[in-house]
Amino acid sequence: MKKSIRQARIEQLINQYPIGTQEELMEHLDEVGIQATQATISRDIREMQIVKAQDGHGHLRYTIFKAGNRSEEEHLRETINEVVTGLTRVEFVNILKTLPSNGNLLAAIFDDLNLPEVAGTLAGHDTIFIMSPNTEVAEKLHDEIAAEMNPDIIH
Repeated sequence: MKKSIRQARIEQLINQYPIGTQEELMEHLDEVGIQATQATISRDIREMQIVKAQDGHGHLRYTIFKAGNRSEEEHLRETINEVVTGLTRVEFVNILKTLPSNGNLLAAIFDDLNLPEVAGTLAGHDTIFIMSPNTEVAEKLHDEIAAEMNPDIIH
């Protein structure tokens, strides 16, 4: 099975069904006659920029991260404004608190932009650690993030 065909089918499935785990995705693929290992599915998820996000019913499900017609920077600014509830800088690390289930999505946006201010991210359910190369760069990034937020929630 060609990777492009498998990945196209994965996109169809996650848009059609509320799939929240790799096991569920593998079951759906099996039902349509596509055999894939967990390692292959995991690699596809990374390559396709699939993240978990909360749906309208409060359930976590896979979704494909796409910026649409907006620039990636615009998407970052809008997402910061919509989901970030707190910002703290400690030395060379910025810590962002997000609405529940939005940590991974926002971290994926930062990762995709390959900003020089971001050496790496670590995301959880509602918290993101953004590591910068040094304290000065982290302070600059902090100020840029803060400019997109409500000033009352910045520490």
